[in-house]
Amino acid sequence: MNTQRRTFLTASMAAGTVAVAAGAGLLTPGTVLAAWPAKAFEAKKINVAMNAIIGTTNATDSKDIVVEAPDIAENGAVVSVTVKSKIPNTESITLFVPVNAFPLSASYNIAANTDGFVTTRIKMAKTSDVFAYVKAGGKTYKAKKAVKVTLGGCGG
Repeated sequence: MNTQRRTFLTASMAAGTVAVAAGAGLLTPGTVLAAWPAKAFEAKKINVAMNAIIGTTNATDSKDIVVEAPDIAENGAVVSVTVKSKIPNTESITLFVPVNAFPLSASYNIAANTDGFVTTRIKMAKTSDVFAYVKAGGKTYKAKKAVKVTLGGCGG
C-alpha cells in the first residue's frame, strides 16, 4: 500500500473540511478572539489601560520581580524583554511602556502551578522605563527596567 498517497488524501480531506467550515462561517476570527481585551490594548493613557487589564492602578514595588532588558536597544521596533516572578501563585504578568502611543505592550495569564516567567519582544517608541506588573494572591506588584532606545545602538 502506498503510504504517501494515503497521507496526501487524508491531508486533502482535512483541508477541505476546514475550508468548508470557514466558508460556512463556522470558523471566524471573532470567535477565536472573543476574550480579547480591546479596551486595554486600545487605551492611550496608562491608567486607563491598567484599570482595563489589571483592575487597579495601585501596585507595590517588589524585588521578587526581575525585568531583564537591554540597557541600550539598537532598534526600538524589537526590544527583547524577560520577566521572572518569584512571587508564589503568580496569576498574570503585564508589560507597559508609558511613552508608547498605546502603553500596554503585552499581557500573559499564568497557569496555576507554573513558573512566573515570560519572554517576549516589544516595541518602544523612545527611551523609557519598561514596567512589569504581576498579579498574585489578589495583590498587584511591579518592577521596572530603564531602556535607552538609540538608532544603531551607539548610546547617543
